Amino acid sequence: MILDKKLPRYLLGKYQLIGTVTFSVLFAVVFLNLYIPFSETAWFELGNSTMFFHTIVFIAVSILILICSRMLMYRTKDWYEMSYVGYIVWCILEICSIAGFYTWFTTDITIPETGSEWFVFVKAIRNCSIALGMPYLISGMYFAIIDKNNTIRLMNYENVVTDEPARPENQTHKITLFDNSGALKLSLNPENLYYIESDDNYIKVWYTDSKGELRQYILRCRLKTVEESFRGSSLVRCHRKYIVNLDKVSMLRKESEGYVLDLDNEVIPPITVTKTYTDSILSHFTEQSPLLEPMED
Repeated sequence: MILDKKLPRYLLGKYQLIGTVTFSVLFAVVFLNLYIPFSETAWFELGNSTMFFHTIVFIAVSILILICSRMLMYRTKDWYEMSYVGYIVWCILEICSIAGFYTWFTTDITIPETGSEWFVFVKAIRNCSIALGMPYLISGMYFAIIDKNNTIRLMNYENVVTDEPARPENQTHKITLFDNSGALKLSLNPENLYYIESDDNYIKVWYTDSKGELRQYILRCRLKTVEESFRGSSLVRCHRKYIVNLDKVSMLRKESEGYVLDLDNEVIPPITVTKTYTDSILSHFTEQSPLLEPMED
């Protein structure tokens, strides 16, 4: 069931979360301005000094709730894998928190004689669901489209601009990397690429130049996008932070805490293989047993 699947990492990136909050706030402001004339419980005003102050306080606190919630979501993304269900529940809790704050602010401070708190809360839940639910859905669809486009661009090896002479026979074997805007940033021969390291919404590509010197190139792209784009190739995920070119592995070692990959470049430190990716890595070496050192007893 799709709701039990892990939430795509592109929804939990720093800039994606900032974009979601910004878009949600702007959408909510427009929605409230359109809805206020038809509401029984809305008290937002710009003319009256007291109501204007209350309006500013409510908006500021609501934005603070969203910011704190999304910051917590970002901070905890590496502690556990959030599912679609978890993300939906998180969004519902955000809506309920703001609706609860609005109910308290309305019945206890702004308009104490409003009446039933439950009536105000139900109305607030409905309005918050529209004011926040819609931008959450739209922003999620937008980031999904962007991520899919990035994946498609990474898989397109033809018509690549390069400073090398045209060699049609091996052009399709070039590894081309695009940033999140779709701009081609790096074109490499597979034999020169060692590994790719994740750094939040950026990746660090480690490769050797024409002189054989190890270089680092940083571009704005997700490691997950690279993993999906080159699935089935020698570029394999071995760690939450690393994708390794298995053609550049000189040794797969078994240590007390798990497996470690040694690359055929002494400058590069050993790269750990985490349990999540152990089976995937081992499957690539089943026919290359000489790479495997004897396991420890």
